[in-house]
Amino acid sequence: MDEDDKAALSRKLIDLIGEISAFSDYRTTVKRQYTNLARRLKLLTPMFEEIRDSKEPLPEDSIRGLEALASALESAKELLRFGSEGSKIYLVLERDQIMNRFQEVTAELEQALSGISFEKLDISDEVKEQVELVLAQFRRAKGRIDAPDVELYEDLMCIYNKNNDAEEDIDVLRRLVDRLQLSGIADLTQESLALHEMVGATGGDPEESIEKMSMLLKKVKEFVQTTNPNIDSAAAENSSPTSSGGKALTEANQKNLVIPDDFRCPISLELMKDPVIVSTGQTYERLCIEKWLEAGHSTCPKTQQALTSTALTPNYVLRSLIAQWCEANGIEPPKRPGSSRPSKPGSACSPAERSKIGALLCKLTSGNPEDQRSAAGEIRLLAKRNADNRVAIAEAGAIPLLVQLLSTPDFRTQEHAVTALLNLSICEDNKGSIISSGAVPGIVHVLKKGSMEARENAAATLFSLSVIDENKVTIGSSGAIPPLVTLLSEGTQRGKKDAATALFNLCIYQGNKGKAVRARVIPTLMRLLTEPQGTMVDEALAILAILSSHPEGKAAIGAADAVPVLVDVIGNGSPRNKENAAAVLVHLCSGDQHHLADAQELGVMGPLLDLAQHGTDRGKRKAAQLLERMNRFVETQKAARAAQAENQMASQAPSAGNAENS
Repeated sequence: MDEDDKAALSRKLIDLIGEISAFSDYRTTVKRQYTNLARRLKLLTPMFEEIRDSKEPLPEDSIRGLEALASALESAKELLRFGSEGSKIYLVLERDQIMNRFQEVTAELEQALSGISFEKLDISDEVKEQVELVLAQFRRAKGRIDAPDVELYEDLMCIYNKNNDAEEDIDVLRRLVDRLQLSGIADLTQESLALHEMVGATGGDPEESIEKMSMLLKKVKEFVQTTNPNIDSAAAENSSPTSSGGKALTEANQKNLVIPDDFRCPISLELMKDPVIVSTGQTYERLCIEKWLEAGHSTCPKTQQALTSTALTPNYVLRSLIAQWCEANGIEPPKRPGSSRPSKPGSACSPAERSKIGALLCKLTSGNPEDQRSAAGEIRLLAKRNADNRVAIAEAGAIPLLVQLLSTPDFRTQEHAVTALLNLSICEDNKGSIISSGAVPGIVHVLKKGSMEARENAAATLFSLSVIDENKVTIGSSGAIPPLVTLLSEGTQRGKKDAATALFNLCIYQGNKGKAVRARVIPTLMRLLTEPQGTMVDEALAILAILSSHPEGKAAIGAADAVPVLVDVIGNGSPRNKENAAAVLVHLCSGDQHHLADAQELGVMGPLLDLAQHGTDRGKRKAAQLLERMNRFVETQKAARAAQAENQMASQAPSAGNAENS
């Protein structure tokens, strides 16, 4: 493989991780597995970057392994996209199918990583440790599934299996709206779009399930509109593309009118204002079907038939019927937009979206806290959506404006701003812009003072930015490490994971190791190592392995009475954790016979011999180093005892002779 091919392969891998990192919020009720998968994959970025920057050619087996990993990452990206953008209803009802796919993808990633000979790659030991940590986590994740939300599933099935005319259980609908967070018109519209896209992506024959799920969503939507009749008016104030249809829906609800199903768009479930016919003969609202086509689909959302043409034919007859029905019932007909959204094939960021970005930036500079909060939230979502948006948002000048909002007293605005910067930082070119705009002090401020979600996203942002080596210095000198240690200690499970990944990445730079030790990260890591649930053992050991090579780190680990814990891990831990524990013990015992004596007394020899024979390659090396030092120590002890015995005998011999002479 020549340099160009190697660069192309590494760039592909980096881009895939970047796209995966964009999925920060998951609509599924089992978010933890999705979040953990995305977090583990982010940790592979430094390996791909070091491969890209290396001058050494890639061995053939490494090329095959990395190509297999690229294929596995494509599968993971699609799975995570489903979890982030898919229908909440679909994700609950089809949970078993999705979880089976989750296990398949996890196994595919684990197999691909296992096939790479890391020792043959020109990457640093720290990065090897990081990647092997990821591999160990994938091995443990196989077969592990979060407990299902049985009540939510049963509530959905209760509505799903009822006839259309059956009376609905108001309490069940209320629970569904609350648990699925479908209380706003924007949430409902997004759910409708996601539902059709999600079912269509299965490639099966989903017509029946589409109809039943759409009917379920329709019932949820009608319940929301009945209990909150002003919901569509609120949407209109936000210039929703469905505001005109929403107004007609509100008027219809107020008059207790039943809108004919044929008048509703199958995607948005809104009363259509500009109905168009696709090549399969189905009719949709123009804006909804245009969005479907721009997303790259070539099928009819309702029938899943292939579209022979992307041409959209106005349905004048239906538009006239809708207008007549509205007039007959005394409600205002929905108005067509002046012009449909421009379509630019091949571009994920359309002129309309660029115009929207410009309008959002005006809101950011308005000085109105409400406008700033809503604009930052919309930019956060746009930046999450695709790479083109991230480039366009940065080019429009959003980054300095978002940085200014990091110091706002409004927690929600802070959270939107820091998460928007996290999503923008996925684009490599944006990392430098974020740093040069002076964002790090503001991110650190949010890390210290923000809401828990904002603090977690601030930690993830620092990790994303610190992928570039010079940024590790900037972030480390900004005071970020102490609040990361605090989050590692007191955060939620996700917060601890985000803090750990950020600290690991920052501590790859030697100058940050002392800062972490002085921030008292060692006691926190030792506490995580000994927690009964053991959910942070992998991360804690990986960070300890990095810090143990630093003089202050070695001293702090020794003072924390770590030897018994490390010996226990070497005997009973996972292969990756045994390896890291041995690496820490190697540094700890270097030049310190006290720790060697403790380890020997605790029975480390047997586990070390086993690790030297059956451990990972690095584990075998570390075990061999420890065994050599242990054997030298034992020999020294034997020699010292022999010398002591000889001296005692020599000192006793003259006195015996003197007694005989006397």
